Amino acid sequence: MQSCTLTIGQARRFLLTKHGLVGQHTFTGKDGVLAYVRQAGCIQFDPVDICGRNAELVLQSRVRGFTKQMLTDLLYVDRRLIDYFDKNLAILPVEDWPYFERTRQHNRQHGRARDEIDAVADQIKAIVRARGAVCPNDLGIDGTLIWYWGGRTKLARAALETLYFRGDLVVHHKKGALKHYALAEDCFPVEVLHAPDPNVSESAWARWHVARRIGSVGLLWNRPSMAWLGSPATHSPTRQAAFAELVAEGSLIVVDVDGLKERLYCVADDRALLERVLQDAPVDPRTELLAPLDNLLWDRRLIEALFGFAYKWEVYTPPEQRKYGHYVLPILSGERFIGRAELVNARKTRTLWVKHVWLEDGVERTEAVEQALADCWERFARFNECTALRREDEHPVA
Repeated sequence: MQSCTLTIGQARRFLLTKHGLVGQHTFTGKDGVLAYVRQAGCIQFDPVDICGRNAELVLQSRVRGFTKQMLTDLLYVDRRLIDYFDKNLAILPVEDWPYFERTRQHNRQHGRARDEIDAVADQIKAIVRARGAVCPNDLGIDGTLIWYWGGRTKLARAALETLYFRGDLVVHHKKGALKHYALAEDCFPVEVLHAPDPNVSESAWARWHVARRIGSVGLLWNRPSMAWLGSPATHSPTRQAAFAELVAEGSLIVVDVDGLKERLYCVADDRALLERVLQDAPVDPRTELLAPLDNLLWDRRLIEALFGFAYKWEVYTPPEQRKYGHYVLPILSGERFIGRAELVNARKTRTLWVKHVWLEDGVERTEAVEQALADCWERFARFNECTALRREDEHPVA
């Protein structure tokens, strides 16, 4: 199968089945976390924690029995996953480390305040080698400089981050939002750290990224998209060439969707799933809350085209310009998005606060919808280790 045609409904079912968001759970427990991250390539990290951080929210919707400690253990105890840059700051399988050698090499050759950081780099690595994992306050290095995140920051922090960008250091563990860094060689196998870059050319690297992002979302089109962030595919000529080469070699399947003008693509590894979806086998519905930066939502224009659901994460939108709320999660029920909800984990009282629920036009609060939402809130409360539930959504805005 080099190409196929799907209905809108089949395209939706393909995406939701691939992501493990309908039917019986595809992913379970810690092994399920690892399996999903390997399938996705990466999950995006964001430090904002209103009712769980983004990566945790991605996993709780897909992995049966997921707890936040599972992800922490895989990152900082088992070291099967690693924090690094893929689609912006992300979490990815440690075995993918060799594929990002070009990123690390770029950071060795470029970067802000290189002279100031190079002047203390060897000193910092010697301290880490002697002491183990450190945070900026452990280094005893004075001085500040202008940094990427705006304004001035401590030289110690900037230097640790730069050595992390370059691959000399990795995140050993976190205490809250504070990162502690260790030598990469002390955390991961030498055969992983020193494996050659599998992509022998820039064009191979671009093809790898394009296929990786398509596989992560499930279906993508060849057009500018937030799904390409952090990859060479953000550059249109590079992306066009990569698509053409991947299609020619049979690594991508061309997917036409009834009603969509532009063609979509999926990876050839998903051929069996495509064939299953074409048989129109029914799937059991689930009701799940999705993360703001969920892999499924990486191309929001595509989601609007396929599901009729327009979503904007308003956390960085000025309050007076928000349509919904500060931290609002999409609600997926079965094969459609039925609304969005603003939830807060009130940690002091261990209470999940359901502040607002907005249902989409045409979605009625039937008894079945009410029960599905109630069950969803209960699961989400357990995920956040809340022992109480506070609801203020009895009269949502439709």
